[in-house]
Amino acid sequence: QVQLVESGGGLVQAGGSLRLSCAASGRTFNTYRMGWFRRAPGKARVFVAAIAWSGSSTDYADSVKGRFTISRVNAKNTVYLQMNSLKPEDTAVYYCAAQRTGSSNYNDWGQGTQVTVSS
Repeated sequence: QVQLVESGGGLVQAGGSLRLSCAASGRTFNTYRMGWFRRAPGKARVFVAAIAWSGSSTDYADSVKGRFTISRVNAKNTVYLQMNSLKPEDTAVYYCAAQRTGSSNYNDWGQGTQVTVSS
């Protein structure tokens, strides 16, 4: 099991940028696929982005492609989400998640960090 702590959320104007960080505990972080998800008010949690354990491959939701970038530094047990050109519809609680090797689901979740984009 890995413990995840997100940070970097806040209030930003439309068109602005934020960088979210997710710090992970545990010695096996570099074997996990990592993802970011978000839950907007009154809506279900949805996938935003994911990155392979090596950082060699990434996936993005269509709604954030070209604006968000996921990255990781395994030596720091940290994964990042750089969010540019933010829109009011990006307002949500953002969650970091870890998928263990061999698992088809994300097994461990952080508590989330609030991102609010004003128009």
